[in-house]
Formats: sequence, C-alpha cells, structure tokens
Amino acid sequence: MRTPVDAPPRPPFDPELKAGLAVVGGMFPPTITPDLIGFMRTSYASAPIEDTLRERRISRADREIAGHRGDPVTVSVLTPDGADGSRPGVLFVHSGGLMFGDRFSGIDLVLDWVQHLGAVLVTVEYRRAPEHPDPFPREDVYAALEWTAAHAGELGIRPDRLLVCGASCGGGLAAGLALAARDRGGPALCGQVLDYPMLDDRGTTPSTGQFDGIGVWDRISNETGWTALLGDARGGPDVSPYAAPARATDLGRLPPAFIDVGSAEIFRDEAIEYANGLWRAGSAAQLHVWSGAFHACDVFAPHTAVARQMIRARDAWVETVLGD
Repeated sequence: MRTPVDAPPRPPFDPELKAGLAVVGGMFPPTITPDLIGFMRTSYASAPIEDTLRERRISRADREIAGHRGDPVTVSVLTPDGADGSRPGVLFVHSGGLMFGDRFSGIDLVLDWVQHLGAVLVTVEYRRAPEHPDPFPREDVYAALEWTAAHAGELGIRPDRLLVCGASCGGGLAAGLALAARDRGGPALCGQVLDYPMLDDRGTTPSTGQFDGIGVWDRISNETGWTALLGDARGGPDVSPYAAPARATDLGRLPPAFIDVGSAEIFRDEAIEYANGLWRAGSAAQLHVWSGAFHACDVFAPHTAVARQMIRARDAWVETVLGD
C-alpha cells in the first residue's frame, strides 16, 4: 500500500516479517471496520483443537461455569497426559480484538507450557463485544479466575502457582484481571503474561498514529474494537481501568509481569508506558520490544527469526516463574 504523503514516519518492518504481511492480509485485513466483524469471526476462528491436543498428549475437559451475572460460560481445562499431583496453573485469555476469536485462538503458543512444563491450563470462552459490551468480557474472565482458584485441588493446581496469560485484547483483559484481583482481594497470581497488550482506549500515543492501513491491527481497527466494547464511553472520563488498564493510577502490588510488543505496531507505546508504570510503582516487569515486529507476528509468522526469539524469551520467563 502506498504511504500517504502526510503519514507520520514509522519504524521499518523486519525484512523477513515484511515478506509475510501479504499472506497475513488474506486472513486478517489491516483495517477492520464494524461491517467486517462477521467475516473476522469466520476467518479468525481457531482450527479444530482435537487433533492438536492428540499430537501433544494433552487431555481436555470442558466445564460450564457461572460467568458475569451468573450466566453460563464455558471453560476448557487442558492437562498433560499422565499428570498427577499438584502443578502450576495458567488461565489463558484469547485474542481477537474483543470482537472475535474463541477460547482456542492463539493457544498453540502456550501448549508447550502444558506439555513440557506440566502446567494445567484453563481457557475461557468469555463473551464478546458488541453483543456483550463492558463489563461482560472482563467479568467473565474474572469469574473464570475465581472458579479456577476455588477448584484448584480438583484440577491439580498449586494455589501459589497460578498465572494469567493473554495476547492482544487478551493481554489487556489479563492486565485488568490482575488489577481486579488485587483490588477485590481475589485469588493470588504469581505472574501475568501480557503479549502485545491492548491497554488504552484513548488512542493518543504516537505509535497509534503511525500504522494506518498497514500491518496487523491498525488505528481504525483499534477504534472499532474499543467502540464495540465501550460504545460512546470510549475515550471519555468514565472508563474502568479493569477494561482499559492504561487508565490505572496505581500499578503497585501487582504480580510480576512479562510484557512484549513489536516496534512496528500500534501497541508499542502503551505497552512501554505500562511497564514504566509498573516499575515506578515498585512492581516487577520484564519488557521486550522486538525490533521490526508487527502485531502478533509470533502467531502469524512463527517461523521467522524474530518470532522465534519472542517465543523463546516468553517461554523462559514462564518456566522461571512457574518453577519458583
């Protein structure tokens, strides 16, 4: 796509990743408007999970829990075959711009934590905007956390080794979950993995304006997602930090965070600022800004050198946190 003359300068894409963007665009267009939500729910739907789990020797059990307002919500519990005794637990929050995706979207990147680290993974089918606006998604996720902690013994999870993980909008929901758990005296978390998280509904950072019509998830897509969730409240004074964690004024007393983001995506600046906020408040955080990486390149181009580095760094951090 030709860059408009008045477009702000932006950092370049990694050459290997840039070559893959044309392929990605067929499934995930750079600009998502409300009329494309239906298309995205089809194109971004996860592949059948049964074969993937069979190849990895992972067992799955689906459960129905009480979500926001007591409504039924489905979670899947993934356990390594032959597991016995208590082991770490991971609550996984899927991506999809708050509007699409399902509980298995992007899960390939965390299945190694089940197979190789022995973790029990719980993934939640939270309800999506715009049909279910705020607070449905975040409160469904919080209900899943409470259910997981309450059933830790039955699930074989160590209560002191429960981690929350999410990518993109799932990363934002995971960050909001950590804030809510702290403020409500909820289940203790040993860590939070925030992959290129969607944190700020206001869209005022320089990186937000650098990527229009290029890459994965541009400024207009971001406005579409936040408007679906918040409606007319988007960008206004009354948005909860549990929905948009960048609005939180106190980032102290939070579990250690792993935050990664690409240099060539709109979430770069809000992710960096969130890490800075955690450090300023005395919380622990490890931040990686991957040079030339577009949004979710580890999902769309996992074979590339940058994506492989991202995955290795994340897995190493999780292994350390879950093994302490």
